[in-house]
Amino acid sequence: MAAALGAAAWLQLQGRGTWALLALLPALLAAVDLYRGHARLQQELTDFTEAVRYRDFSRQYGRRGGRPELRALHASFQEINAAFRSISREKEMQQQHLQSILELIQTGILSFEPATGAVWWLNDALKEMLRLPHLKNLSGLARRYPALTAQLTELRPGPPQLVTVAVGNATVRLLLAASVFQTEGRQYKLVAVQNVGETLDETEADAWQKLLRVLTHEIMNSVAPIASLAATLQQRLHAADPADPELREDLELGIETIKRRSDGLLQFSTTYRSLSKISVPNRQLLPVYELFEAVHHLLQPRLQERGIVLDVVLPDPQLRLPADRVLLEQVLINLVINAIDALVGRPGPRITLTGAAAEAGRIVLSVADNGAGMDAETQEQVFVPFFTTKKNGSGIGLSLCKQIMLLHKGTIQLRSAPGVGSVFTLTLGPG
Repeated sequence: MAAALGAAAWLQLQGRGTWALLALLPALLAAVDLYRGHARLQQELTDFTEAVRYRDFSRQYGRRGGRPELRALHASFQEINAAFRSISREKEMQQQHLQSILELIQTGILSFEPATGAVWWLNDALKEMLRLPHLKNLSGLARRYPALTAQLTELRPGPPQLVTVAVGNATVRLLLAASVFQTEGRQYKLVAVQNVGETLDETEADAWQKLLRVLTHEIMNSVAPIASLAATLQQRLHAADPADPELREDLELGIETIKRRSDGLLQFSTTYRSLSKISVPNRQLLPVYELFEAVHHLLQPRLQERGIVLDVVLPDPQLRLPADRVLLEQVLINLVINAIDALVGRPGPRITLTGAAAEAGRIVLSVADNGAGMDAETQEQVFVPFFTTKKNGSGIGLSLCKQIMLLHKGTIQLRSAPGVGSVFTLTLGPG
């Protein structure tokens, strides 16, 4: 361009105007080419900026040669794209690892925007815990669990909070802990949800087992020699020639009393030892109808004597569940006997046995009555060993029921209201 302009100026000075105009043509072409090159460079930069903005790093540059001045720029673009693709792959891998970790842990994880309620993350553990589908907004959770949703909204970072939530027929105790963080101008709340009910149940059962083992060991060690000695003294007293009939009578009565109480303590020890001797249930696929029928047949005389109607509600007569027949029958027998006792003096006494399939392969059985019911304080203690409201009760039946359900990896729940009745719900997994 400089050479053409210089030639045109020289020709003009020489008075050769026509040739000067011809000399200007290469300069004009060079100016057009320079403009087009600059426009192309500007377009390339604009396109690359747009690609970066939309995180599109798949575009390739400089594969067809192109203008020489653009080759260095294309090479730089290629290097930048390669670096971003590498960062993107690493980020994606880290996110996959994080997702896998969050799915493996048993603690429920929920992340959402407090301002809008939009759910950013929800792991499978929380879905299983609350029996939730995919959740996009807390409004969906509010329709199922309004109290829990309000608790999550008001939850602040700090000490964990314990809440109770009704999930289906069961009552679940959840421990909530929150953390708040901000990114890209948006605030997020991360909540960890842990089901502590099962952990508390297992810990409580283990503690009671240890206590019972110690208790029965000490009772057996103390009572067995006393019972043996009392029996021996009684035999020797019968064989001896008594010098004093009155003394003989007193001694015999005293020894008989000692023996009777010792036998009672031995029976006590044998009965309560069953709590710590149950180990692994012998699971079989059992028809629910046969279980209900066996319990009904066994307790029919007592039901007829009390004028109690026993109903069986079984939508699917072919329903089966994996359980130990002997142990599960014992649970149902204990629950029905308790229901019979609760119906004393009640008008229109009725007991209902219900069996149905639930989500995730669970089977739910229930024993309901329209008896006297229980207050909240009694409901909290009914599963504690030795607690009883009956005059001649041992307080061991419901504790044994709970222990059997824990061995089956299941749960037993109670819902009751004074003057309305009680419902015991058994939930067993697929085995």
